[in-house]
Amino acid sequence: MSEAAPPNTPTNNNNEQPLAAPAPTAKGGGGVSGTVAVLALLIGAGGAGLGGWGLWQLREMQAGELVQSSRFEAALSSQMDALKQSERSITGRLSQFAARSELEERWRTMSMLESGQEKLVQRLDKLTGASREDWRLAEAEYLLRLANLRLTAMQDINSARHLLEAADGILREQDDPASFPVRQVLARSLEALRSLTPPDRIGLFLSLGALREQAAQLKPLAPIYEQEQAPLVADRWQQLWEKVSRFVRVDLHADQDIRPLLSGQNLAQVHLTLALALEQAQWAVLNASPEVYRQALQQAQEVLAGQFNPDHPQSAALGKRLTELSRQPVALQMPDLSPTVSALQNYLQRRQAQREEAEAAAASTKKEGTRQ
Repeated sequence: MSEAAPPNTPTNNNNEQPLAAPAPTAKGGGGVSGTVAVLALLIGAGGAGLGGWGLWQLREMQAGELVQSSRFEAALSSQMDALKQSERSITGRLSQFAARSELEERWRTMSMLESGQEKLVQRLDKLTGASREDWRLAEAEYLLRLANLRLTAMQDINSARHLLEAADGILREQDDPASFPVRQVLARSLEALRSLTPPDRIGLFLSLGALREQAAQLKPLAPIYEQEQAPLVADRWQQLWEKVSRFVRVDLHADQDIRPLLSGQNLAQVHLTLALALEQAQWAVLNASPEVYRQALQQAQEVLAGQFNPDHPQSAALGKRLTELSRQPVALQMPDLSPTVSALQNYLQRRQAQREEAEAAAASTKKEGTRQ
């Protein structure tokens, strides 16, 4: 009897060998799992770094926003302060503006000024229509009036002569035969001024000032003795004699007039009177007042002769100089320039009348021509 085969044992009918399942190797499986773990760790670390970087960026953005916000607030505050300052300035300027009533008054004044300006423009148009010769003749009239004023008010001969010569030059430029009478009268006035010699007022003024300084140093009729302080004298009679001897003098010339000596206070008053008289003479020189000049010098001579010794060299020289100055003229008889001014005015009136007649004749001729 044959042995039966086990049930779980397959039979190989075609002599084929059974396929064996491949067993996994322990070495290959461990390498793959390690790589995956490392890769997972790297991905995790990268994610953590990325998250930290994002968080840092977020904080930087927040800090930047805070800085910008503070800067914006500061700029806004400064702008608000500037706006407040400008508002105060505008308010101050508005407060300086005039009220409405005052503005209306100013407008009325402005309108009046404009109307006056229009009138002035019209007058200027009339004046500009005149010729250059008319302007020059008006200038000559002004020069003659000014020369007459210089003669009558200040007796300035040189200035008046130059002004008359300038006016005569203007009339010579006109080359008008009708101006011959005016130039004739003007020539007479010029020759009258050229014949005068102007007084030296500045020299007289300075000379009187020098004499005033000399008068302050004049001595009285008799010298004043200055006694040195004597030692104390026991005798009262001797002391009394010392006091009396200061006021008593013995004059050996009995034939001359005896006059009291001037004390210190009286001498100062005499010097002051003499100085005032000379100052009055200086004023008369500057103002061309001969009467006051003569009276002042006469008063100075009387004070000098009555209070000082005429034989003293200084007093004698001062009196002689005062006599010489009293003969100097301080004013002259000035010629009257009124006829010259009147002659020029008459010439200008005749010239204007001739122009008006010529204009009227031209206007009438034009009207007759239009009618025809």
